[in-house]
Amino acid sequence: MPVSEYIVDDREMPRFRVNRKTMTDGEVFARERELIFNHSWLYIGHETELRKPNDFKTRTVAGRPLIFAKDAKGKVRVWVNSCPHRGAMLCRESGGNARFMTCFYHGWSFSSSGDLVSVPGDDGYGPDFERPSLAAPAKVDSYRGFVFVSFDPGIVDLPTHLAGAKDLLDLVCDQSEAGMRILEGTHEYSVKANWKLLVENSVDGYHAVSTHQRYFEMMTAAHGGFAPTALGQSRGIDLGNGHVAIAGEPSTGGLFGRPLSEAGKAEKTERFDRFREKYGDAWVDRMGGARNMVIFPNLVVIDLVMGVVVRRIEPLAPDCMEVTAWHLAPPEEGEELHKQRLDNFLTFWGPGGLASPDDVEALETCQRSYAAQRELPWSDVSRGMSRSAPTGSDEFQMRTWWRRWNELITGEKLPPEEHAPLDGVHTGNRQSPDHATAQ
Repeated sequence: MPVSEYIVDDREMPRFRVNRKTMTDGEVFARERELIFNHSWLYIGHETELRKPNDFKTRTVAGRPLIFAKDAKGKVRVWVNSCPHRGAMLCRESGGNARFMTCFYHGWSFSSSGDLVSVPGDDGYGPDFERPSLAAPAKVDSYRGFVFVSFDPGIVDLPTHLAGAKDLLDLVCDQSEAGMRILEGTHEYSVKANWKLLVENSVDGYHAVSTHQRYFEMMTAAHGGFAPTALGQSRGIDLGNGHVAIAGEPSTGGLFGRPLSEAGKAEKTERFDRFREKYGDAWVDRMGGARNMVIFPNLVVIDLVMGVVVRRIEPLAPDCMEVTAWHLAPPEEGEELHKQRLDNFLTFWGPGGLASPDDVEALETCQRSYAAQRELPWSDVSRGMSRSAPTGSDEFQMRTWWRRWNELITGEKLPPEEHAPLDGVHTGNRQSPDHATAQ
């Protein structure tokens, strides 16, 4: 078995270390592009972002400019944002609605279904000229509204790739009877740090109190001692294929980190009672907990008391990433809960809020310190290795993600850690609606 130069996985001590070269080296970054991003399912967007036929969004996925669109018949499509003629971008706006996409360079025009419909000076081409359609990624598929693309025609199907992450996506999506929807408005910001640092941070319960101390103090003071709960008695979870999560016990007392009015409590109780009739107590008890999940390699879904955030991380360079975040919500939610959800999306997760700037500062200081990697070449990710059941403040979930990264980059497959199986609320199963209590 090959021995990785990037990972030290010592089960006897125990100790797990990651070489900081993984965060700074251009060759490592190039290998990630080729071996991970060219051969993974990558999130591009949610179906509910495209509300009408001919809606489109422009996105960059694995360095490629793409058009995420709904055609005239309402089918979700993904196109390469490049004219087959000479390569100019077809759509230069971030989004819109258009029946046709016309290249501003030479005027070639394409339908929202990707077909070439107009060429200026068409008589300059022979009668047998093959009229090209728009190019597309090798694979496009979706799970419960989450749309993924892959540039590998031989990749496993999306459900197989998602493995245990499907369960946690179901817990999020089942929170609405009408179907969870992405709200209008997007957070977009860049971070001068390696993309894997934000992956780690997204499933890192260890940093919450120390890094976000001002948020917890503010909420406690503002609400008379009512402190927001985050992950409670949580567990680190291996979801398979490099996907990982922290999952917590059900929270009590409030929602979105704040106490609710009597009307808000009644609405929450009524909705969850209906969910219990449909899906069973075990599933809804589990739904009432909190989850931070990373779907390998770079999709983050955070379902805390502060709402549901979908975060996509786009690596730009070894020391730079772009982050895009959206808020997912049940459209039938009442005014009070909806207002609190929006407020938290801005004040907690926003680029100028009370959490994200803390995280950005922490990650950027890490990246700056890696200039001294010759003197201090390793980062330690060992917390919880000796614990029988790793908690959300341990680093089991990061080690699990890193082992998958290492396998794809080096070919070295390291065995999983042995820990006590999940129990209690973490094992609650979803009751089929066909077996729900009769209304």
